[in-house]
Amino acid sequence: MVPTPIGNLEDITLRALRVLREASLIAAEDTRTTRVLLDHYSIATPLTSYHEHNKLAKLDVIFAALATGDVALVSDAGTPGLSDPGYELIGEAIRRGVRVEPLPGANAILPALVASGLPTESFVYLGFLPRRSKALAEALLLLADEPRTLVAYESPNRLLDTLAAIGDALGERPVCVAREISKKFEEFQRGGVSEVLEHFRQNTPRGEITLVIGGKPPDARAAWDETQVRSVLYTRLEAGEPLAQAARAVAGLAGWPRRDVYALGAAYKGSGRR
Repeated sequence: MVPTPIGNLEDITLRALRVLREASLIAAEDTRTTRVLLDHYSIATPLTSYHEHNKLAKLDVIFAALATGDVALVSDAGTPGLSDPGYELIGEAIRRGVRVEPLPGANAILPALVASGLPTESFVYLGFLPRRSKALAEALLLLADEPRTLVAYESPNRLLDTLAAIGDALGERPVCVAREISKKFEEFQRGGVSEVLEHFRQNTPRGEITLVIGGKPPDARAAWDETQVRSVLYTRLEAGEPLAQAARAVAGLAGWPRRDVYALGAAYKGSGRR
């Protein structure tokens, strides 16, 4: 298992280059992407594709090659076996008694985590978050009491919806959006979830994204009861504060999901009271 660069082609170890040269076959998630890397380092090892759509059909080819030499498994970028079909090939190799040798190297998780400014002594890797809004909300609610830092991959097309869902389910947590790690336009956008959401509403997110979310603080105050929430929320609304702004602020103070506070405010304004 050979990690490959996630951006800069220099992000590869000398050992990885040696293994890629000495292997009898390289099994690649996308042969075109891997060919760019191999050409850059003048590596002529034969390539075969191994991806989500042919992972079962390619098993015989790969294990036949293993009978006569080593096979190097690579993904498009980063460490193979993380959130890609490589883990199934690795599992099958273990079942067949084939030696599995993981090389350390590039991945997006650890750079995003250590550069986020959030606690790193322990963390939970979530892979890709659910795409559907209901499933995403349910997944986040299950994590509401998790004290460890959370790390996930996300699509730039879904980032705004995901940040909004985090605010609704978890409240005003600190987050870091790590974008285009090890590439020319690398960016780390840090702050409260509402602040980071507003940034990307004004600056369309692009590229590969790793999302880091602060865990529930160990000294977090107990959530307010509904009477406290109503009292503070109604006072702010009667002072003329916009509902969305008041709901976001009160949710952060109360430890409530923003959407629940917003619903109380909407009902209050809908009743005719101001």
